[in-house]
Amino acid sequence: VQLQASGGGLVQAGGSLRLSCAASGRTFSGYAVGWFRQAPGKERELIASYRWSGGNSYYVDSVKGRFTISGDNAKNAVLLQMNSLKPEDTGVYYCAAKYTGFSTNIAFDESLWRYWGQGTQVTVSS
Repeated sequence: VQLQASGGGLVQAGGSLRLSCAASGRTFSGYAVGWFRQAPGKERELIASYRWSGGNSYYVDSVKGRFTISGDNAKNAVLLQMNSLKPEDTGVYYCAAKYTGFSTNIAFDESLWRYWGQGTQVTVSS
């Protein structure tokens, strides 16, 4: 599975961006897709994940109510709609995928995610 992340950019606080993680080589069926964020000087962390078969989603507390993760069947992509952006959302955003089958467990450890896209920079100015 090859992942292509896109949609980052520079936005003012309170603005919105939509990130896309598109897959080539296969569909996301049976997979979970996660968005990780690496803020400056911090470790990379899972901020949202989406289980393609079932639509289960997870959000870290800091983005709940502002970010929405969803699947786009037509584009074979997972989208991350980011609203009410804050300066602390600044960072490099990576998408990753792992086969999950019927499991609904959330994989917080990035070593459990097999496939990774390139990062996309999100910068939120105050």
